Formats: sequence, C-alpha cells, structure tokens
Amino acid sequence: MSFDYLAYLDCFLTGDDDALVERFFAEGCEMHSSGGVRSGKQGMKEFLAWAHDGVRECPRLQRHVQEEEVVFADIDMDFHCTRPRPDFPFGPLMPGDTITVKFLARYDLDGDGKVTKLTTMAWPPEQGVTKAPRLGAHPGQLAAYDAYTAAFSSGDADRFAKFYTPDVVLELSSVGRIEGSDGIAGFYRAMFKSVRETLTIHHLDATDERLIVDCTSRFTAVQDAPDFVVGALKQGEWIDVRVQVTYTLRDGLICHIGVKRAGQPVFSRDQ
Repeated sequence: MSFDYLAYLDCFLTGDDDALVERFFAEGCEMHSSGGVRSGKQGMKEFLAWAHDGVRECPRLQRHVQEEEVVFADIDMDFHCTRPRPDFPFGPLMPGDTITVKFLARYDLDGDGKVTKLTTMAWPPEQGVTKAPRLGAHPGQLAAYDAYTAAFSSGDADRFAKFYTPDVVLELSSVGRIEGSDGIAGFYRAMFKSVRETLTIHHLDATDERLIVDCTSRFTAVQDAPDFVVGALKQGEWIDVRVQVTYTLRDGLICHIGVKRAGQPVFSRDQ
C-alpha cells in the first residue's frame, strides 16, 4: 500500500489529530524533533494534543519528493492561535496571532505505507517562509478566521484590527457606518469598557472574496451600561443577538463588514 502524502496533508488540515495518527502512522512510530523523541501512537497523540491546544497548525506544502520508503517535504507551517499559549515552542502566542515556520520533514515508511519515523527540522519563525492571504476559503484561512473571532471575543482590538484593510468599513444597523481600521478598533475599545461582545459561530460559508457567517453575539455588561444601544444592562447581565455577518475580502483582509439581525434580542433577565 502506498503512502498518499497529499491525503495526509488534507487530513492534517482537518485538525483531527487522532484520526491523522490512526490512519497514517504505524503502531511503533517515532517522532524526532529538536524538542525530543515521541514514541508510539499514544505518544504522538499526547504531543499533538499539547502542541495544538488553542493553536491550529496548517501546512502549506512548498515541495516534496517521494520514494518507495521515504518522503521528504518542504513545508511552510502556519500556526493560528485561539487562546493564550505563553508556552508555545516557537514563542508566546495570544488569540489572533499567526506565525509561519518553515519545516523540512522526512517520513520513513513501512511496507504498508505507514509512517514509522517522522524527523523534522524547523527554522526560526518567519525566516525564509512564504505568506498566504490571511482569510479565504482554504482550511488554513478558516483557521485564521477562528483566530480573528477569538481575538475579538477577547476584546483585543490591536490584534483583531490586523485582519482589516486600512480603509475597512463597518456597517451596523444600530450604530451606522464606521470607517477605517483605527475607527473600528476605537469604537470597540470604548464599548468594551462597559460591555464585552463574544461570538459563537453557527455556520460559515467562505470564498476567497467573502465570508458569510451565521453567529450569535453575546453582549455582557462588565459594569452598568444603561445607555447600551441594544438595550440597558446591569453589571453581569447579557443580551444574545443572532446575526448574519458578511465580510468582504480584499487580498485576504476584511475591507467591508455588513451586519444584519437574524432574530430578536434575548435578555438574560428574561431567562
């Protein structure tokens, strides 16, 4: 049975590490890297669970060579962060951060086309790498959108604004038109002093030109907000609003955001 390296990468991009190990690795496999040696399928799964806790790892293959018993690959690996990882091996990461690391990888194969030994070498982050447009339809770009929503839900305007073009426009029915990445960041910084917004994504349709998202915005008062535009809130109260958000993309960055309500607001005090 031959080893299908492109199918291996497609499986990797799903983020299902257990399925990756079960499908492509031999029982007694080993992984050798600068961080040490991991042995067996269980050792691989434990390492990947730790490495990918709050971080999606998305390979972009540059070139590979395959022989009967070995594969060599040059990979630019994008890491998209959705929760704080101060211990991440390539440097501390916060939600919304993306770094790219070049890897050279050797996969030794058995007669059944399973990986018996994976040997990797990595360059310092951002050295000698290519960069992909940040957002779009590719699985790695969808992982980047998850990082964007994590930064937004964390209230980190400095990071989520990096996903915008300088001339981005936000249109909110309750507020009106807000122009520019600095304008949007400033609007949310002011709002987040009293009310934080977190996003729960229900469905996402993605192309390289736009993202259409069905989500719920939860607005939670961190202090009394009697004048909040969606509805008055006392500290600790929240409002859920179902919305459809359309993000128009230019070169992988958001240049227009349109938000439409898809349901009536639900107040915590009514629950």
